[in-house]
Amino acid sequence: MEPTFDQDKRTQADETRPVAIVTGAADGIGWSTAQRLAADGWRIVLLDLRADAVAGRAAELGAAHLGLACDVTQESSVDGAIGAAVARMGRIDALVNNAGIGDQARPTLEQTLDAFERVLAVHVRGCFLMSQAVLRTMREQARDPRGNRGAIVNLGSIASLGGIPGRNAYCAAKAGVLGMTRALASEWAREGIRVNAVAPGYVRTDLVAGLARQGAIDGQAIAHRTPMGRMAEPTEIAEAIAFLASPAASYITGIVLPVDGGWTAFGAPDNALPAL
Repeated sequence: MEPTFDQDKRTQADETRPVAIVTGAADGIGWSTAQRLAADGWRIVLLDLRADAVAGRAAELGAAHLGLACDVTQESSVDGAIGAAVARMGRIDALVNNAGIGDQARPTLEQTLDAFERVLAVHVRGCFLMSQAVLRTMREQARDPRGNRGAIVNLGSIASLGGIPGRNAYCAAKAGVLGMTRALASEWAREGIRVNAVAPGYVRTDLVAGLARQGAIDGQAIAHRTPMGRMAEPTEIAEAIAFLASPAASYITGIVLPVDGGWTAFGAPDNALPAL
């Protein structure tokens, strides 16, 4: 699908505003992140597999923003989207690798290879292809006063850091994202490109709601296990992403920031927490 925009509509004022690409931007954490960055003055390129949905979201943000269909698991789709983004916006200052899917919430011996590989493709291959394509542009950009050229923020998870029975693909994929984050951060730091990750706990998104409907998670049990006593709102994850993408994090690279209400810090039996 060819993007529909008029490059001549890019104003001089627009060209001074930083540009962020957000994948999986039609809903959930991606949409909240797009809104948060737009409110901070960024121009946003929203990418999602669903063309109509992401075009609608871009229209909600306004004429300075762009929505494009993109399958992050396909190199040609990624290259086409990044090419269209650079043609329209002129630069890329941040990439948020948010696109993701749920996995098979079932015992290991009932899982299928195709479903396992699909989860790894979206999370790990998608993160790699998007980062690779964006790095080609970022490395050619001028450095800011602190020597930085751009930032990448990847989406890990509490599943990156601990095991969840029956969720082999998701745990493996999210652990892989953290490994890639550290490798990219180490490789690209002297090129002026920062790479970090956030590791959310359970967040009130459609994906989590779907897992609850399948019986794969128990919302009440999750709230009790979380020291803060609740799931996160997508906007709370977006705040952390916006910080790591911004110049305020100019000396931060290679880190994983848990945004989990204390989930990974908690090491006692569940009954050590007061009842909700």
